[in-house]
Amino acid sequence: MRMKARRASIGSLVIAATLVSVAGCSGDATTNPSVATPKPTVSFDPADPATWVLPIEGYLPSDAERKQISQARKILIGDCMKGFGFSWEPAADLPRIGGKTLVDWRYGIHDMALAKERGYKPAADEQEAYDQAVEEGALDGTSGTGPDTQALEGGAKKVGGKPVPEGGCLGEADRKISAGAANTTIAQTISNETFAQSQQSPEVIEAFKAWSDCMKASGFHYPRPLDASDDPQFGSRSVTPLEIRTATADISCRDKTKVAKIWFDAEVAIQNEEIESRPEQLNGERKSLNEAVKKAADVIAGS
Repeated sequence: MRMKARRASIGSLVIAATLVSVAGCSGDATTNPSVATPKPTVSFDPADPATWVLPIEGYLPSDAERKQISQARKILIGDCMKGFGFSWEPAADLPRIGGKTLVDWRYGIHDMALAKERGYKPAADEQEAYDQAVEEGALDGTSGTGPDTQALEGGAKKVGGKPVPEGGCLGEADRKISAGAANTTIAQTISNETFAQSQQSPEVIEAFKAWSDCMKASGFHYPRPLDASDDPQFGSRSVTPLEIRTATADISCRDKTKVAKIWFDAEVAIQNEEIESRPEQLNGERKSLNEAVKKAADVIAGS
């Protein structure tokens, strides 16, 4: 059987490079028709990073779009496998854990109530559900080496006398809905690079120093906000009193210095410049993604 998921790293949940976004998007904008503008799903709250939306989210697949493409892909794979005489059940999706939007935990934690209970770790019920799903195994039910796997993944010209499509049923499904369009490589690269670049902005460097000085006053020595959440001594599954003290001091200093909002604003400015410098490439990705979503919708409706 094929293992579909691995245990999530606790520390990795606090850093920025999450690939899931919940903002919708549109190809129209009031100021520049060549720029896609993300539509926030909730009202902006300056005190809640989960409500903040980065410009690049207009070019990244929303959570709903990813799910739609994934659902259609599973339907197509299942139909293809039936043609070879196999009953295929897709692996169950792992439950969400940690940040709920692209920005939610991008610049670090911000929920004081959760920090008082869990330090830098996700909510206990989320962690438990995730761990249980991983323990049970995210399996798709195939044998791993038999004809069913050959039909699924390719590797044989024929199974049961029937020609296997290139890449197996997986490859056929991906081609039918252009599933690769959800990767939005250019947009994701911009998202990753601007996160790093924004940390070199003068205003962000100044905010980091203010936050660090605030932490020193509480007895904690970290140059930058994510250095605290990434501290190896907080990498165990247990939540220690020191982790809770550090996390709560961290959030108090974040609130005093507004470091997350300053960081976000700096990244917004950099992303706007990046988007304006290559609208054709980004709009090309967005168009391909829209087409994939439409194909996925047709598959789901036809099922």
